[in-house]
Amino acid sequence: MATTFPAALQSAATFPGGPQRVAEVGARLKISTEKIPDSQVVMTIEVEAERLDKARDKAVRKLSPKAKVPGFRPGKAPPAMVRRYFGEERILDEALDDLVPDLYREAIEHDESIVPIARPQLVVETTEPLVVKATIPVRPTIELGDYKSVRVKTEDVSVEESRVEDTLVALQRRASTLEPVDREVGWRDVVRIDVRATVDGETLIEPQEAEVQLVEDRDILFEGFEEAVLGKKKGDEVEFDLAVPESLPNEKFAGTTAHFTVKMLETKEEVLPALDEEFTKAVGEGYESIDALRVRIREDIERVEQEQITNRYHDEILGELTERATIEYPPVMVEAEAERLLHDQAGRVEHGPEMDRYLASIGKTEEEVREELRPIAETRLRRSLVLSQVAEAEHIEASDTDIDAEIEAMTASAGPQGEQLRQLFDSENGRDTIRRNLVTRKTLERLVEIATQDGASAAPTAEQEQPAAKKRTRKPKSKAATPAKAGAEAPAETKEVPGE
Repeated sequence: MATTFPAALQSAATFPGGPQRVAEVGARLKISTEKIPDSQVVMTIEVEAERLDKARDKAVRKLSPKAKVPGFRPGKAPPAMVRRYFGEERILDEALDDLVPDLYREAIEHDESIVPIARPQLVVETTEPLVVKATIPVRPTIELGDYKSVRVKTEDVSVEESRVEDTLVALQRRASTLEPVDREVGWRDVVRIDVRATVDGETLIEPQEAEVQLVEDRDILFEGFEEAVLGKKKGDEVEFDLAVPESLPNEKFAGTTAHFTVKMLETKEEVLPALDEEFTKAVGEGYESIDALRVRIREDIERVEQEQITNRYHDEILGELTERATIEYPPVMVEAEAERLLHDQAGRVEHGPEMDRYLASIGKTEEEVREELRPIAETRLRRSLVLSQVAEAEHIEASDTDIDAEIEAMTASAGPQGEQLRQLFDSENGRDTIRRNLVTRKTLERLVEIATQDGASAAPTAEQEQPAAKKRTRKPKSKAATPAKAGAEAPAETKEVPGE
């Protein structure tokens, strides 16, 4: 997904012209420019006949080696014969292929007020005289309105004790052991079973042995399977019928009723470790006591909750700002964003066989996927443009010192790969990307500061969150899960427009 600020906006200038402007470049070109909707400029370039005649002569010389004129070696036939061999239409096409891009470049160099942000659409209107029309995408225009009046309802973080306990139990389960038992099967037991299933005498599941854990909120095979074996003991054999889901890939059996025969072979009980000093020291970074572990769990949950609240602030603020703003941009920017989304959705594969395989796997054409992505691309683009305009209005920048500090933070915990990552981030493109990401972050923080100034609480800034982030980069002392990974995971830092 795209970085918040489009790179094309970093150096582009707004076209200031009125309805139409006309200029002459020496005696060779006559240029008129007109601003049209959707942040585009139409440039009409009229060329004197002598310029086109010279281009035709050049085209004849270029095509001459390809002319197979009887009695002449390739490239030696007289120009008149080469013209007759290819025909004037082919000569003209060849001339225009070379001449039109040159005309456009000359015209753009002449008018410094027009700074294209993408390739133009070039159309030859007439050839006598030669008139070329270029439709040029230029920098979008954004009118924010009163962005400082936007307000969001502030929220306070509240963590119930039950969430801390649930996380503790999750950590215990990750370090649990299994012990055989001779009793009736209950929830969270692990059972080894022999299972088979038929539909009207036809085999749906071949007789096979399996070992599964019975968990209340998870279906092993079909809905109701776990309940059917609860209460059974080793050596029992049970038969029952279950509905086959409509979503079953095998359409022959989808939506039917299956008859199961299950033999109980073994039952194992999940044994949780005691909440003692040995357990707490083995968890993640290691903790001196259960109380210290509880504090860390609560802090991690609070941090994630605060991040989620902050993300909701971002989404609500940007949504409101986008609704208020008047935004105009060239269609090519939406297409570029849709292209990037397609690239990301396909797993960053290049166009070609890999993209073809992806499209075949989802059963859609590339244009169908693009059509689905355009509304998302347009929303993301509009929010991106609004955010960039706020940054400009608030004079928000990222200094070289800021970028150096960010690179240091990103490579500090990379170990042997740290130097390689540093070289990647410290390249011109890498620093430019980091700069835009930092400006995005600072701008969002500023918007939250503005929108919550009348509230009782406010979202933390990146600087306030940084110590916690550093703490999480410490190397674990064991393979046991850290509290943050046991039900209180924080989302990765977003590099994109919030809300999508």
